[in-house]
Amino acid sequence: MPSDLDIAQRATMQRITRVAERIGIPEDALEPYGHYKAKISLEYLDSLKGRHDGKLILVTAISPTPAGEGKTTTTVGLGDALNRIGKKTMICLREPSLGPVFGVKGGAAGGGHAQIVPMEDINLHFTGDFHAIAAAHNLLSALIDNHIHHGNALRIDPRLIAWKRVVDMNDRALRRIVVGMGGTANGFLREDGYDIVVASEVMAILCLALSRHDLKERLGRIIIGYTQVERRPVYARDLKAHGAMAALLKDAIKPNLVQTLENNPAIIHGGPFANIAHGCNSVTATKAGLKLADYVVTEAGFGADLGAEKFIDIKCRMAGLHPAAVVLVATVRALKFHGGVKKEDLSHENLAALDQGIVNIERHLRNITEHFGLPCVVSVNHFTADTDAEIALLKGRIEALGARFVVARHWAEGSRGAEALARTVVELTENFHGRHQFVYPDSDTLQAKITAVATKIYGAGQVTFTEAARKQLDEWNADYGHFPVCMAKTQMSFSADPSVRGAPSGHTLNVREVRLANGAGFVVAVCGDMMTMPGLPAVPAAERIDIDDDGRVSGLF
Repeated sequence: MPSDLDIAQRATMQRITRVAERIGIPEDALEPYGHYKAKISLEYLDSLKGRHDGKLILVTAISPTPAGEGKTTTTVGLGDALNRIGKKTMICLREPSLGPVFGVKGGAAGGGHAQIVPMEDINLHFTGDFHAIAAAHNLLSALIDNHIHHGNALRIDPRLIAWKRVVDMNDRALRRIVVGMGGTANGFLREDGYDIVVASEVMAILCLALSRHDLKERLGRIIIGYTQVERRPVYARDLKAHGAMAALLKDAIKPNLVQTLENNPAIIHGGPFANIAHGCNSVTATKAGLKLADYVVTEAGFGADLGAEKFIDIKCRMAGLHPAAVVLVATVRALKFHGGVKKEDLSHENLAALDQGIVNIERHLRNITEHFGLPCVVSVNHFTADTDAEIALLKGRIEALGARFVVARHWAEGSRGAEALARTVVELTENFHGRHQFVYPDSDTLQAKITAVATKIYGAGQVTFTEAARKQLDEWNADYGHFPVCMAKTQMSFSADPSVRGAPSGHTLNVREVRLANGAGFVVAVCGDMMTMPGLPAVPAAERIDIDDDGRVSGLF
């Protein structure tokens, strides 16, 4: 069986101008990056504001497992299938981070015959958006230390600087560092650290900004630290940093247009992590898709407890988006893993383990329908080892909960394999005319919002806070209590312990740290051992990625 990269490299791509023409984008609205990718001008997108919005379809998944679920693959397959049955459809995805590409994933543009291309470009640098975000973030870092070095007129307390540096790579050695070593000529000696670019507040800001003006205003509101004695917040605008940061992002704010293997249009833009940030592509990209197509298929990172919750409670709340339906992605293999089966044994039929693991998808399904108030179809990615008995068991349990159930084969068959899923999605959107619900109201305290997510969505029995986190939240409630909360926890479990599979209930969720993302407009609650700078695995994907003398890349999944 050819690899994902082999399939992608054999694809017959169309010039991006032709792909754009099919969705109604004129050539003069494009800024091409070669033949097969382009940025869409913001001025053109502004001209579409009077158009009616299409229907927004959210693709999410069960709690991730080493077996894989195929959320991006399903997003692409569904988008292709909707186009196949005559629905004008746009796919909107996040950009891959180099950290996971060289760490575990080895690529993140779909799989099999449901991919976005050019696959190598998308996974390796793409149009440079992440580099621009890193440069803007690190410019602010440099300006902070420079200001202190030249007299510190703002009286910034070096012990209270809250702004780290970033790099788009998994590098655990950079989590905690010391800067300014080598004497006074090299600045003020202090502790610092690195986050991965996708955890940067600049990334979150870019993905939530509604315009260039909004982008610059949000950048100016970033709190970099606090003053000595009074401990008043110091903003990026106090350092006169936000104008230059916005200038570095002048191209990154524009959405990127590419295509699927079947030459259907896709916008890939932004990429905040879902277990650290809010896990969705940019508001600009999503809104562009809604003006350009009758259906927009987008995804939210990791499982529905993280990605879908933040999509609803942060992105939809801030941007006024209204999803019409949800696709919940699972595999029989992954559910057996949640039922206790080892990864190497997942290809064997095991009805008992599947029955036990189904509780995970049932929890996610109930959250979507009851707490988010949206219709949902369960889409099972088909594997050749799946047995009829396993499919029948899963189908019966899902339909008993009142949800639609579809087995999809887009990985092997492309759009043809997802036609049933596409028709089910259309049926759901035509029959459901309600609105989504938020898990908590704006008026709740920050502690109450965190508790609502933990108890309603994660099934926790109680939430505890470190003394520092509780004190900080108490102080922030007066000025920032109206902000939504962004939960930073492991994606592998409903709990904060990645080893706990299935659907744990009654557990205690501990919030060890809280961070204020004032420019993005949310408060981050860090739970358990969650890290904002991942590390590489024992055998990184980078070890198999290569390029030959003719420029042909290999080793990307």
